[in-house]
Amino acid sequence: MNRTSAYEYDFIVIGSGPAGQKAAIQGAKAGRRVALIEQGGAVGGACVHHGTIPSKTLRETTMVLASFRERSGDVLPVTIPENLKVGSLMTRLDDVVSGHQRYIAQQLRRNGIESIHGRARFVSPHEVDVLTVRGGTRRMSADIIVIAIGSVPRTPPDVPVDHEMILDSDSILSLVYLPRSLTVLGAGVIASEYASIFASLGVTVTMIDRGPRPLVFLDPELTERFLRHFEACGGRYIGSTKVRDVATDGLSVHTTLESGEVITADKMLCALGRVAPLDRLNLEAAGLAPTDRGLVRVDGNCRTAVPNVYAVGDVIGPPALAASAMEQGRRAVCHALGIAAGGSSETTPAGIYTIPEMSCIGLTEDQARERYGTCIVGRARFAELARGHIINSKDGLLKMVADPAGERLLGVHIIGEGATELIHLAQMALVTNSPIDTFVENIFNFPTLAEGYRVAALDIAGRRTWQGVTTRTVPAESAPAPVA
Repeated sequence: MNRTSAYEYDFIVIGSGPAGQKAAIQGAKAGRRVALIEQGGAVGGACVHHGTIPSKTLRETTMVLASFRERSGDVLPVTIPENLKVGSLMTRLDDVVSGHQRYIAQQLRRNGIESIHGRARFVSPHEVDVLTVRGGTRRMSADIIVIAIGSVPRTPPDVPVDHEMILDSDSILSLVYLPRSLTVLGAGVIASEYASIFASLGVTVTMIDRGPRPLVFLDPELTERFLRHFEACGGRYIGSTKVRDVATDGLSVHTTLESGEVITADKMLCALGRVAPLDRLNLEAAGLAPTDRGLVRVDGNCRTAVPNVYAVGDVIGPPALAASAMEQGRRAVCHALGIAAGGSSETTPAGIYTIPEMSCIGLTEDQARERYGTCIVGRARFAELARGHIINSKDGLLKMVADPAGERLLGVHIIGEGATELIHLAQMALVTNSPIDTFVENIFNFPTLAEGYRVAALDIAGRRTWQGVTTRTVPAESAPAPVA
């Protein structure tokens, strides 16, 4: 990229969510002139104001209440009072949001990025008009433009979302009082996270979806355990079904299924996906058009059909997670600059903040069998770990997937407390191509949940011995007995 370009900036990034932030910072770190345009009142995007930060703050309070009850052995009972105000469970939210916003703003200033408050629309592939908050218009140009405008809740035409009785993922936290019952339409990440949070607070939750199980992209063993916990909290999952009608009488929400069954609840959360607000961008002026699903089509480097325009984050579709969006922003700008990005999408973890939380990286068991014909799987149940008993988190599972020889790690899948933290040990093992025996040969603190890696690795060692593969470090007589 030529620093003497006639354009005003080297990069214009539209949107300041996780993807936009990382794209802008990567450009600035390379010494380029970068402008970041955000139409919201402060940087951070929906992630800070409506999504990740608020929902995880509510989840944290819920987890404290639930874990206190479980870990104290009910010696000190914890009860949720009727007519509890949802806001009382999120008293720290303003501090959390403002603190995160300050950090982002300082980071942008520290890197010399110009932040502009306004709404951008394409004029040409290299130009945008920015409607400022004062009603004026500023034309800006750049060699490279990165679209990172995030997404908004999808509202099906047959679901009358009114943000009072029937809410979406942006308005669910505006509830004044904790409802006694809640119907959740959808079974993706957002639906599952909120369903499990409210169920853990004692709300009677019913999840309804066309899919046979929630979070179908995860390993089935994880979702099976998730559903088991959800049902133990009084929740119900109705899968493989369609909704015929949704109606409200002002007091309750009535959901009629294709079977004729009617589900009645105090409130409803419609979490049937999110869509990119591309109508605001005037994409046609850039020579682009949205896909049939309302997304921006990109290649493996997040580059659109117009060579100088990139798109990252929710606007390009799944996995639509903050961590993956950050990596897309970084990699897109690296590609535009001709810089080797390093890393791999297969070493990017996914974290699902349900209760219990779930996390995964690499190949699932089914994917490994499809790619290699077979694989060896090792499991560590938290019930086998002293730490699991101490914190009363015995239903957790760490599942390790290895190649057919049982020597190379292909993927790890975890459900249970600390799953989103534990997964990073698997990430480093994949990045460094560490053999399975590394987990056997090294010492873990005791008692910890991280010991699960050694237990799962020993399980793999025992199975590969049983299958006739020589084990380098674990004698057959000391390896766990194979499980049929």
